[in-house]
Amino acid sequence: MRILVTGASGFVGQHALSVLRAMYPNAELISCGSAAGMHALNLTDAAAIDRLVSNTQPDACLHLAAISAIGPARAEPDHAWRVNLSGTLHLARAILAHAPACRLVFASSSEIYGTSFRQGIALDEQGLLAPQNVYAATKAAADLALGAMAADGLRVLRVRAFNHTGPGQTPNFVVPAFARQIALIAAGRQEPVLRVGALDPRRDFLDVRDVVRGYALCLSPELDLEPGSIVILASGRAVRIGDMLEDLLAMAGVKARIETNPALLRPSDIMLTLGCASRAQQHLGWTPEIAWADTLRDITDDWRMRIA
Repeated sequence: MRILVTGASGFVGQHALSVLRAMYPNAELISCGSAAGMHALNLTDAAAIDRLVSNTQPDACLHLAAISAIGPARAEPDHAWRVNLSGTLHLARAILAHAPACRLVFASSSEIYGTSFRQGIALDEQGLLAPQNVYAATKAAADLALGAMAADGLRVLRVRAFNHTGPGQTPNFVVPAFARQIALIAAGRQEPVLRVGALDPRRDFLDVRDVVRGYALCLSPELDLEPGSIVILASGRAVRIGDMLEDLLAMAGVKARIETNPALLRPSDIMLTLGCASRAQQHLGWTPEIAWADTLRDITDDWRMRIA
């Protein structure tokens, strides 16, 4: 099996490559990203993507490449639309044209549910899409467009993973942002003051290593899900952001004053995100395996080593 992986040099991509090598030891991995030895990939260049798919003839494709954070998407919305929507369509069209038997696994996002989370219940695959930021809107548009292309023969699965974190993630995201500041304080390189956004929202968090295992399972040739199907990856439990911060402080043995940074507050925040992953459990045999405390400990250790 030849597996094309876009975004292979990114945070999720690096973890995905490790899992794919272990799960499919005889597969040929075609890694696309910015690291040395990988195929260069510009999602906004339709002709280049067409050539890549034509030349590599993948049997499966894990599409991770994206503008993947809310802040950068808000700062450059036109670029986010070009990459997340147009770039995804370029890839899907190239697959239909040159490798129509290829299974495309699209890394969507729980962010696309947006204000639907205000129902206060665990959302499943039938949840109404109601994005409320640029990043979420671009992902929702790509998700819907790929679903429509299934009618044209695209063998796509849309995987909507909830918040995931782990060692190696950039401080554009809340858990590593906290862990980095705590590591700097512990090393005496930052005053004992933590600058934070909203602490009361509760989020359905996953370890990135559980998420990429779910992606890898979706690439299995034996999977019985119909093209166009949606799969949610979620833990089914919500963690308060402030409680997560207290856990990180305790693990590092750090005491600090907490200050709210208005720049880190979202214009309209959702107080609870929660997902139901029963379809993933039924069809993939997938459930989260890594304990949340272990995830936080690994992130703490990762940032301690980076700062040192």
